[in-house]
Amino acid sequence: MTIGMFNSFITRHWFSKVAVDIWSDEATLQAWLEVEAALALAQAKLGLIPSEAADRIAACCNANDFDFERLSNEIAFAQHPFVPVLKQLEELCGEPAAGFIHWGATTQNIFDTAIALQLKKTHQHLISVLERTEGRLKSLAFQHHRTLQAGRTHGQHALPMTFGFKVAGWHEEIRRSRERLAERGGESFLSYFGGAIGTFAAMSGRGRAVEDEVARFLGLRPARLPLRSSFDRVADYLSALAVLAGSIHKIAQDIVFMQRSEIAEIEEAFHMGKVGSSTMAQKRNPSAALVLVSLCRMLEARLPMILAGMVRMDEGDSSATNISDIVVGEIAILAASIAEAAERVLSGLRVNAENMRRNLDVTQGLILSESAMMQLSPRIGRHKAHHLLYEAAQRTATEGTAFSQTLSDAVKSAGVSDMALDLIPENYLGEIDDIIEDLGKPKNR
Repeated sequence: MTIGMFNSFITRHWFSKVAVDIWSDEATLQAWLEVEAALALAQAKLGLIPSEAADRIAACCNANDFDFERLSNEIAFAQHPFVPVLKQLEELCGEPAAGFIHWGATTQNIFDTAIALQLKKTHQHLISVLERTEGRLKSLAFQHHRTLQAGRTHGQHALPMTFGFKVAGWHEEIRRSRERLAERGGESFLSYFGGAIGTFAAMSGRGRAVEDEVARFLGLRPARLPLRSSFDRVADYLSALAVLAGSIHKIAQDIVFMQRSEIAEIEEAFHMGKVGSSTMAQKRNPSAALVLVSLCRMLEARLPMILAGMVRMDEGDSSATNISDIVVGEIAILAASIAEAAERVLSGLRVNAENMRRNLDVTQGLILSESAMMQLSPRIGRHKAHHLLYEAAQRTATEGTAFSQTLSDAVKSAGVSDMALDLIPENYLGEIDDIIEDLGKPKNR
């Protein structure tokens, strides 16, 4: 029997297989062992332990040789998550190598460094998915740079725009998140080998050199000041993942809104056999976008636990690390799953340009009231133009009088009836073309 959302037959298809594999029990144990192997090899290189012992330790650091059922039982009995792992590793290595395992290290050194390894692997996958998604959004923005659509604020029509402009906004948020994560990643994937409280006391004066060597072996950066009570660098990276989730959450909500039956401007990919309801056969729900919203909410809800986990008593506090050791992996899996789901949803979007234009025209020209005001302003002043257009627009909204008529009345009352107003939506798109064109250019830093 499987329990938990990552393995449940109901929900496991929501989640990134790549990320789930990176954070599985087997992969987590292997990450711990890789760190132990790197520690031994680094210490041997620096003369702290015999080279023969280090080679033997490294050769035995294979998770496939461990008894997971025994580990589970012994961890529960010992009430310690790592000593039973060391016990099995000692048995596999034998003497004299067993006596040099875990030399001068503490459990959190191993766990934090292993988490950095797993986070880095997830990060590399995540970045590649985001790069592909950016490419898809860029193409979609260029494809629809002139596909007219109603721009909305507060749920109401505001100004005409294009669907390409909306997509350009999506693209830029994804790009900024990718760049933010790339920047954070360089400072967040660290090796920690300060020992019991972070002072390197058990490393015979070579502690920082050991940490440097371990980092080199594992492709990480040395923490340099590896206080067990410091969690800000990892929290910073995870916060950037939450920002990514917030951006994608917004995109998914846009898709859900625009797929409403009354709006019908876009639709996520559909295939025969995809079911919207067990009773309403007509339903074509935006189910993939809704799952995406759910994934984003789940990640966002975990960030407060990470921020709370930054508060650690003294120089070590398992009440905080117990939570972060679990939640970091969950956030990483959720982030990769969000990125993959967003790529799938955005790659399969069907755009209904005809409905976009229909919805643009639904207010019979009211969406161009600002355009009319700005054309009148040079003649009568912006304040007077706004007052006239406000009255004309509200008459249309409340009385149902055509905007063309109320606008004509307003122009006459202003004494500028000789003025021909341009009320063509295509002519009031601002700098949309230039904005979209800039998607293909390097950003100034």
